[in-house]
Amino acid sequence: MKKKELELYVHIPFCARKCEYCDFLSFSCSDGAKVSYTDALIREIDSFPDADHYRVISAFFGGGTPSLLESHSMRMIMNEIKSRFCFSDKAEITLEANPGTLTAEKLEAYRRMGFNRISIGCQSLSDVELRRLGRIHTAEEFHESFSLARNAGFDNINVDLMSALPGQTYGDWERNLRETARLAPEHISAYSLILEEGTPFYEKQADLDLPDEETERLMYEKTHDILEEYGYHQYEISNYAKEGYECRHNIGYWKRVPYQGFGLGASSLLNEERFTNTSDWKEYLSDSDKPDIIRKNPEKLERKDQIEEYMILGLRMNQGVSERDFLERFRCSPGDIYHDVIEKYVNTGFMQRIDGHISLTRKGISVSNIIMADFV
Repeated sequence: MKKKELELYVHIPFCARKCEYCDFLSFSCSDGAKVSYTDALIREIDSFPDADHYRVISAFFGGGTPSLLESHSMRMIMNEIKSRFCFSDKAEITLEANPGTLTAEKLEAYRRMGFNRISIGCQSLSDVELRRLGRIHTAEEFHESFSLARNAGFDNINVDLMSALPGQTYGDWERNLRETARLAPEHISAYSLILEEGTPFYEKQADLDLPDEETERLMYEKTHDILEEYGYHQYEISNYAKEGYECRHNIGYWKRVPYQGFGLGASSLLNEERFTNTSDWKEYLSDSDKPDIIRKNPEKLERKDQIEEYMILGLRMNQGVSERDFLERFRCSPGDIYHDVIEKYVNTGFMQRIDGHISLTRKGISVSNIIMADFV
């Protein structure tokens, strides 16, 4: 039997301290709670049905701050996953980490476990900006963590950077970009601050001194030009990579590769059904090995839903949507369904048709949310 491709996401919800802008499911907790969570996570992985039907092409450990977990706990989780699933020989296995939480010993242990990509949540190289965000690290600690990762043998490193921060000027953003690019990570995720409801930043946004709309637009547009100078190409709205180092896990999301999420609040897409694990800590710890109990909000996607997702997610990527792939998957062309929308945006220069792909132009990327809404 041919195995189906699958991506895995493992959620580690622990943080040393919650950042001012963060709305992710994360929190600080005791060492004992981390041990209990590790045990529950292993039970959930062990209870996954039909694991032998799949071939894992990527795995992503996110959070929270996965690098806060002790190495032996991470090893137990990884061993359980590898005992249950067949991995592709070239599977991309990523660990998210925050500066200041990494040591040489941890990084060497991660390499031995099979992690081959690390994503460092830097956000800014300005200590002033980091303090405003509520980050626990300094710019110096980021540089140290980056160096430690290189010395441990990681040759595929992503750095997260955030623009449009409180008090940030265009010049500040450019300095962050250039200082990061000079380190030559293989991948840079550069995205704008979003004020999410329920966060401290959302509550006090009137006092944040955020850049105006024109400055934020300039930051976004110039990011492409600056990073191109250093050999990065933009392959998705917020992601830039050296050739061959595009994040395969995220591309899988945008191409709607099935994925299974393990852990508190983790989301999944399996057999055209979306569902989310419980966010209730006590329920997860007690029932993590009972999928029928912890899986919440199931949504079976009809053909119309699948088509909308395929277009919206595909348009996030610079290569856009393959008309051939669309035809093979849905037995019709994008034009059969979206002719008027596509023609409108092609004629106004916001979209283009090149080599059998429908994609946003540079002009269109800046207003992508408006365009994508027309495909719903």
